[in-house]
Amino acid sequence: MIAYIARTCLKMLLTLFAVITLVFFATRLSGSPLDTFLGQGLTAEDRAMMIEYFGLNGSIWEQYLRYLRGVLQGNFGLSFVERRPVADIVLERIGPSLQLLASALVLTVSLSIPLGIIAAIYRKSAIGSAVMMFAFIGYAVPNFILAIFMILVLAFTLNWLPVVGNGTPAHFIMPTIALSGGLIAALTRFTRNAMLDVLGQDYMRTARSKGLPEWIVILEHGLKNAGITVISVLGLQIAGLAAAGSVVVESIFSWPGIGELLVTSAIARDYPVLQFGVISVAIAVVVINAVADIAYVVADPRIRLARG
Repeated sequence: MIAYIARTCLKMLLTLFAVITLVFFATRLSGSPLDTFLGQGLTAEDRAMMIEYFGLNGSIWEQYLRYLRGVLQGNFGLSFVERRPVADIVLERIGPSLQLLASALVLTVSLSIPLGIIAAIYRKSAIGSAVMMFAFIGYAVPNFILAIFMILVLAFTLNWLPVVGNGTPAHFIMPTIALSGGLIAALTRFTRNAMLDVLGQDYMRTARSKGLPEWIVILEHGLKNAGITVISVLGLQIAGLAAAGSVVVESIFSWPGIGELLVTSAIARDYPVLQFGVISVAIAVVVINAVADIAYVVADPRIRLARG
């Protein structure tokens, strides 16, 4: 177990190093930020001074090595636009992003797992068909379409919910639904399929023959053995939300999180903010995947024995 966790952490470090390198060179492909934030009114002397101040002098490899040293020292530079440390800007946005991701996760788990179990138990009835129809529709509708639809109906037409920002609990409703809609549909389908695989197993019939209540048989024996599939899908989907889904939703609702920050910094070519923002998202994705991998080992003793 300890050796497996150590290997997982080593993979995390190698992945983050690759991401840091790719992000540094990819941001340079969008063009020079000098014309964006320096403007045209500076003298040649002032322009050279600003270039040196922001560390844009020297070759691309010199800038890369300087950036790696800064990352190791915890110094991610200054924002070209706001003229303050990048770490302070990103840290201000992490809280709202985590709040939105947590609310989407709670809503997803609260709905998808019960719906998946119901769809598996009543698979031959109208209830199961209705659940699966809901899941297929939710899986087919992109989150930005769902977000725009809710804005048009719940905000503009009915004037029930606010659209911009995160000032009140009401601001969480539409972004949370938009962010978790596809995840609820996907996890419902996978939970149903996983439960169908275990409902007909011998240990389920044995548990029923012992006189155990049906809900104990379903939850203790059925869901527990189907949990490895649910954990796999949940880990991958959460990583996907952290990597890309939140960017779209936060931009639509002007949510003051990492996703909205990445969009504005990319448009302004604010390299330091964009780099650190992408690295922060990469860290979240890598950590989520690592936790999911370790959860597999904890949830399924067969994997633990195979790893050993």
